[in-house]
Amino acid sequence: MGRSFHVDSRSCEVSVDSDMPLTPVNELIPVLQVAIGPVILISGVSLLLLTLTNRYGRTIDRSRQLMGELRACAEADRKRLDGQVEILYRRARLIRLSILLAGVSVLLASVLIIVLFLTALWKLEVGLLISLLFIACMLALSGSLVTFIRDINLSLGALKLELGYRKAD
Repeated sequence: MGRSFHVDSRSCEVSVDSDMPLTPVNELIPVLQVAIGPVILISGVSLLLLTLTNRYGRTIDRSRQLMGELRACAEADRKRLDGQVEILYRRARLIRLSILLAGVSVLLASVLIIVLFLTALWKLEVGLLISLLFIACMLALSGSLVTFIRDINLSLGALKLELGYRKAD
């Protein structure tokens, strides 16, 4: 019940004996064409992940810097620094959620590609599963982008807080 391979060294031909029918290449080409979309999506979301991880690292570094300043600051600066640390903490949580959602989106796109190929190889009809995977992928990506936009708005609030105190000086 297994598959056996035979190689003729004179003609360099490979033959396969199998109980499972092989899927011809001309049937896999349309699957490759359909899989290009999710592959491009993975590439684009990977760039988003790069941006998000850089923002996350900068947020964490800035929080540590402000905590050092907070320990050595005068009482007059404490309120400003406390406000900035609080905003940075909220931003870090938002960015972490955005990274998680973008990662889930990439994972779902990868599973989608695998399912596309398996349905072609095994000649399955799972259109609903493919649709649900794609919808879930897009929902995760949308959630990541909404969270990213919330982080950007929150970072503007931190800048406003800093500038408000600078104007008073």
